[in-house]
Amino acid sequence: MSRVASVETFIVTVPRDTPYLGPLAADERVNARGYVVRKGNGTIYPIVDRSIVVRITTDDGMVGWGETYGICAPRATCEIINDLLAPVTIGANPCDVEQIWDELYGLMRVRGCSGGFHVDAIAAIDIALWDLYGKLRGMPIRHLLGTTVHTAVPGYLSGLPAATLRERVAFAVDNYVAGHRAFKFAAVVSHEGIVEEMAALRGALGADAQIMVDLHWKFTAEQALALIAELAPYRPHFVEAPVKPEDHAGLARVARESAVPIAAGEEWYTAYEVRNRLEPGPAVLQPEMGHTGITQFRRIAVLAAERSLAIAPHATIGTGLFLAASLQVSATLPHLWKHEWQHSVFARNLRLLDSDMGYTDGAYLLPSAPGLGAAPRARLWGFAERVA
Repeated sequence: MSRVASVETFIVTVPRDTPYLGPLAADERVNARGYVVRKGNGTIYPIVDRSIVVRITTDDGMVGWGETYGICAPRATCEIINDLLAPVTIGANPCDVEQIWDELYGLMRVRGCSGGFHVDAIAAIDIALWDLYGKLRGMPIRHLLGTTVHTAVPGYLSGLPAATLRERVAFAVDNYVAGHRAFKFAAVVSHEGIVEEMAALRGALGADAQIMVDLHWKFTAEQALALIAELAPYRPHFVEAPVKPEDHAGLARVARESAVPIAAGEEWYTAYEVRNRLEPGPAVLQPEMGHTGITQFRRIAVLAAERSLAIAPHATIGTGLFLAASLQVSATLPHLWKHEWQHSVFARNLRLLDSDMGYTDGAYLLPSAPGLGAAPRARLWGFAERVA
């Protein structure tokens, strides 16, 4: 029986011409460590694509790949893996992956580590163990989880990375002509106005386009409801992340009173956390595989199904390894709506992987090989640094 023999961490950093979410505003500056604080929501972002890749090798030489957030302070997550989680994981049976997640989470529960870097670190190990589990069984992960109900996973185009409203609308129109029908824009960079951007997009894209807006946790509940009332005539398909993550009561109020469906959950790490936010809660849940790993993503999906909530998985900056994991689970979810397509990230970064995963005609093509169906190509290592 295969046992975990080693766990290794790598920081992968891929330069990009335009910062994530779009060009910098006039009053935004890159600091000495390569970060920018977006004035629209006060959140810090790097100006590169960066994530953490984990390689787990078994005693019989099989390799599993995982990935998690490395957007900010990636060495913190690597240290948690190398110092805390890896020594506990070595010797484990990869097929016991859900039990391993529970044990790793339990290590720090009483110290208040119910999210953040600690659970990101667990997510990377979890994905790598599921990859091994699938390879040991000789099948894609989705076949371990149940019936594949989506042979292609529908997607929506996320982000309009241009400097002006005119340019963003033109970008959306070009993609509409190319066949896209679902679009999400980021309020953080709606410098000419959020309502103005929604109105311009609706006017340019027409009645059949599904248009979403990500508010990036900018508002109080009262402010969010007032803004949603202004947006409502332009029929947003959903409004995402209207209030600060810690404002449970505010989110409940917006979900209860909004005339537009509310989406949330990219920053929620576990089913424990999600369960506490659903009475009432958003109509659309957005689990992020880079935070949850496969084990918690599945448990969150169960909660959504029990409450007849739609799932619209979030997709953040990465090489595509945790995207592959997200697609594996998403393919098995009858209540899936669409999966986020971060075109500015993955249209390029997927070339770093050995996989037949792709995106075409508004849908993801599922990876077909056993396990994740994705592994680093040689070119990825040109952007990687091993962290011991």
